[in-house]
Amino acid sequence: MKEKSQENLLFIAWGASLISTLGSLFFSEVMKFIPCELCWYQRIFMYPLVIILGIATVKKDASIALYSAVLSAIGGSISIYHYAIQKVSFFQSTAPACGQVPCTGEYINLFGFATIPFLALVGFSIIFITSMMIIRNKG
Repeated sequence: MKEKSQENLLFIAWGASLISTLGSLFFSEVMKFIPCELCWYQRIFMYPLVIILGIATVKKDASIALYSAVLSAIGGSISIYHYAIQKVSFFQSTAPACGQVPCTGEYINLFGFATIPFLALVGFSIIFITSMMIIRNKG
């Protein structure tokens, strides 16, 4: 039963990474939203998760959970900062220039709070939580 639970958690983590990656590609390639610098950093941590969690899911290798937890924690931290500079006035006023596209810009704002960095944070959070559950259940 424990093994099947870990397989399901791996699949959930992989699914979250896949949906997050496809979502970011949709925004940039279909909607033509130009990613800011912080969006690129978040992509750097999300995109490899699709591959490593996909392989781990197929091979039923729960030992990848430590790596996915670390990558998702770093990516999630970037998402939190990015979301803060979009929504918190203190952070907005001290936000560094992010290149061609300002990191404070909001291409979408669903329900008054769900921006692209928020959606990335949800994906990173799902991956981090499922990874930590796998690590906790291994022992």
